[in-house]
Amino acid sequence: MAGAQRTHSLSPSSWNNFEACPRKFWLSRQRLPRKAGMAASLGTAVHDSVEDLCNLDLTGKSDEETGWLPTTAKSILTRQWNDEREKFFKTPRHPKWKEEEFAGAQKQLIGALNILFKKAGYKQVSLSSISVAQWKDIQEMVLAAEGTLRSSCGRLMGRLDLLIADRDEEGNTVGWIVADLKTGRPPDGEIYETVSRQLRLYRDLVMANNPNHPKITSEGWYTKNSSVYVAEGPNVIADAMEAWEASRLTPEPFEATPSSEACGFCEWKAWCPAWPVARASGKMESYGTFRDYVVKIINLDDDCSVGLVEIMGPEDDNGKMGPTGQRHGVVFAGYALENIRKLNDYAPDYENELYFFGSVNVGSKTWKMGDWCDVLPWNPLLRSTRDY
Repeated sequence: MAGAQRTHSLSPSSWNNFEACPRKFWLSRQRLPRKAGMAASLGTAVHDSVEDLCNLDLTGKSDEETGWLPTTAKSILTRQWNDEREKFFKTPRHPKWKEEEFAGAQKQLIGALNILFKKAGYKQVSLSSISVAQWKDIQEMVLAAEGTLRSSCGRLMGRLDLLIADRDEEGNTVGWIVADLKTGRPPDGEIYETVSRQLRLYRDLVMANNPNHPKITSEGWYTKNSSVYVAEGPNVIADAMEAWEASRLTPEPFEATPSSEACGFCEWKAWCPAWPVARASGKMESYGTFRDYVVKIINLDDDCSVGLVEIMGPEDDNGKMGPTGQRHGVVFAGYALENIRKLNDYAPDYENELYFFGSVNVGSKTWKMGDWCDVLPWNPLLRSTRDY
């Protein structure tokens, strides 16, 4: 157990996972194959591009030069985009890479830069009009870009996107701004509570690590529309420490608290026996066009593109599943087809195996599974894979 305690640290995202469902957090720490997604890859490319631009060496450029930033920003984003694509395909579970979303990444990078311009006092400007001297001024305003925040005890950590000087109208520094770039959908109204807590944890870690700090404001910068949301509220360090204590890893799984919200986008369902039990008992609804199932494959055609499956239902709380008599035809395409072929090659006696099908399109009589779907062995994890 000592080893687990040494390596255990809590970030805002893992804290949110723990609060949503302790079992979800526990499974995320079991070295299971992770899932890549376009939204995360796009976000990382934008974040890393902002960091590169903030650290850009402008030696040799004339201070009066303009028109350099659009091409430079696109070049940096293209490099980061290509790096993310490479990582994406190396991730064990991934959907189709959508090259057409590069244009959206460009818009979000511009959205982030527009917020930086405003914070530096350059209002109503375009990328092409920013001079080298103005960008150098912005760089001086940036105190840190993509830095790791960690509490003195090592129990709490986070990834700081930007720490910038807060300037008054005369350009004097009057405080610091902890800024976190958000490439997701902006809130409709007040900032989300989970985001507020994340931003306040960053703020409080910066305060704890800098005893002589000036006034610190924590902000979420939503790059889709260049909107800024301020996170206000009490210090959350004590609450985070309580969460760290409660989330110390154990050999046995943590309690599961299944719900439509917690389970909806959980990437660990192939290893969790709690969600089918909750759904079968009526504690969690099954609705919408895209659904998750544990199935037995009855048969597959020769090229695995068409099959017949039977939905399996829980027989106990530990993942044992039994037939329900509900059978459906399935058409496999894209990565779902590739994965079902791999599983068929690995376990040709598929009739004796159970599988987790994630995000099945049930909008028609015949199910459809494509690039967006998970196809994994049903393998409930009842004890940790880690050494204690």
